[in-house]
Amino acid sequence: MKKQILILIVAFISATTFAQSEKKIDAKLAIKGYDVVAYFQENKAVKGEKSITTIYNDKIYYFASENNKSLFLKNPSYYEPQFGGYCAYGMSEGHEAPIQPEAFTIVDDKLYLNYNLETRTEWQKEQKERIVKADANWAKTKK
Repeated sequence: MKKQILILIVAFISATTFAQSEKKIDAKLAIKGYDVVAYFQENKAVKGEKSITTIYNDKIYYFASENNKSLFLKNPSYYEPQFGGYCAYGMSEGHEAPIQPEAFTIVDDKLYLNYNLETRTEWQKEQKERIVKADANWAKTKK
């Protein structure tokens, strides 16, 4: 009976530790695990592979292929999403909002993400003005 209780305690601690580790990875995971290079190369959101990864600016990036990873490593700042990967519309309003990986736009060779497809539509209506506001708000956030 004592062995069974001990085994249950160890299993519980292991499961809790694993769950906490997963949360830490999720918090550092760029674009929910989508391949940043694919946005530029394929003009669509493509899920990356956990086995093809790198870390840049304290974020974990997954890639759909070794070629995409190689392209990223040659010029990571080119592929890095704007505003730390937060919603561009939200940043234009002065707050950090989560994103839906499929809700994206590339403007002047920069990747902008949005909360969802409806938000992207609203953001695109005043895109230039919102980019200026978001840039200013992001600069304040980064200080």
